[in-house]
Amino acid sequence: MKTKASQFYQNKSSETNQTYQLAEASLQNYISDMPVAYGTVSLTFEQFFNNKFLIIQTIRKGITYRFFEQLKALLPFTDVDWADYLNLSLKTLQRHKKDKDFHFKPIHTEKIIELAEVTHYGREVFGTLDKFHLWLKTPSYALGNMTPADLLHDSYGKDLVLAELNRITHGIFA
Repeated sequence: MKTKASQFYQNKSSETNQTYQLAEASLQNYISDMPVAYGTVSLTFEQFFNNKFLIIQTIRKGITYRFFEQLKALLPFTDVDWADYLNLSLKTLQRHKKDKDFHFKPIHTEKIIELAEVTHYGREVFGTLDKFHLWLKTPSYALGNMTPADLLHDSYGKDLVLAELNRITHGIFA
């Protein structure tokens, strides 16, 4: 017999998986607009993150706010967090939301993709986005007693977070 708590977490996990699938579908729609024929096959986040040339094209093109919203639904960050990560004011970020044809600049697109890549890998390591989100917000001795989320503001911090996720995958704990 299922308890209310186990049903809640099962429903929450199902909702998170649906959000993840929607974001992958949005990725597929976004890639289908690229000048190369990536849109002819179904593309997963795993395939996207393994294709550095496609990432470069995506960064140069800039992602749309609509696609950003799909990715944003997967990450445990508030609009204030996003504004901070992207080095934009909250008002600017909110203004971009109203512009239907808005594309982020390459510098912002790169940061968004970096955070999506960390999230994708974190989901693989922890099995669910919820467990990964909890880890992101928990100070880590291996990361200088900082939270992994705090380190994601720059690419060197992102590399430290990815390295720590890799150590966790291999059972190497600090």
